[in-house]
Amino acid sequence: MKMLINVPETVVPDALRGMAAAHPELNVDVEHRVIVRRDAPVAGKVALVSGGGSGHEPLHGGFVGRGMLDAACPGEVFTSPVPDQMVRAAAAVDSGAGVLFVVKNYTGDVLNFAMAAELAEDEGIQVASVLVNDDVAVRDSTYTAGRRGTGATLFVEKIAGAAAEEGMPLERVETLARRVNESSRSFGVALAACTTPAKGGPTFDLPPGELELGVGIHGEPGRERRAMMTSGEIADFAVDAVLEELRPTSPVLALVGGAGGTPLLELYGFAGEVHRVLAQRGVNVARTLVGNYVTSLDMAGASVTLCQVDEELLRLWDAPVRTPALRWGC
Repeated sequence: MKMLINVPETVVPDALRGMAAAHPELNVDVEHRVIVRRDAPVAGKVALVSGGGSGHEPLHGGFVGRGMLDAACPGEVFTSPVPDQMVRAAAAVDSGAGVLFVVKNYTGDVLNFAMAAELAEDEGIQVASVLVNDDVAVRDSTYTAGRRGTGATLFVEKIAGAAAEEGMPLERVETLARRVNESSRSFGVALAACTTPAKGGPTFDLPPGELELGVGIHGEPGRERRAMMTSGEIADFAVDAVLEELRPTSPVLALVGGAGGTPLLELYGFAGEVHRVLAQRGVNVARTLVGNYVTSLDMAGASVTLCQVDEELLRLWDAPVRTPALRWGC
């Protein structure tokens, strides 16, 4: 496989150096692998810190900035960052109002963020954590006890980030973050496997003419494999899978996310089918976001994430945000 890299061993630091050059509004510590908003710590503000394996860009580094994360910790490709990164990030952004860790439900992330929270508290930093576990496809999959954390991470980081920007206290920001997670569900589909730099070839076998329904963001197995389906058929399956667990009684935020290798032409077509299915099921869509936000390197495929919102959550979603990958109202 051809890849735009130097050598596999330097993919992450090379990307961080490029991010530093492109985004002077961020402080990028290449050596320690921590990305921090340049104005941190912001006096009196709860700080949000997240992180995870690289390969899901723009998650999480692309969401550092006003209205979202204060810092992000990139690990190696598909590998959790280490506790030292998280503690360093927490110390860099803590203003004394406390730090919220946003953690996707993968075993390495959960263990390392829990250890980092203990170490940070030993240094006098107040830490709360929220676990994102929105994927309805399977339970207790590879790398995971319980549901996997996927697209709802963006909703949690944006809404909790807006709450923190408004000066809400740590307990309130944590409560809102948990409510967003509990109100969100996701389902993903793969049309072709992704390629990691270290392997240089597909990470799993997906024969031509087949697709994986319910795939994980690291290529973990889903519910089943089927012969290739149309965009409309995939939308029917994915939305119904989400609505089996999320039965919204108020409008929803809809994220139609690319897996990294699917062009916007296809994603917007798929988004239209998702809207069709939701209308048929009587679900009102308040806002829609389409694009690559929680990817899986170059995987071809897409995911649907829905979050039921009330007036407060919708107001916080609409609040100004300015990050490399998400910005409006600024």
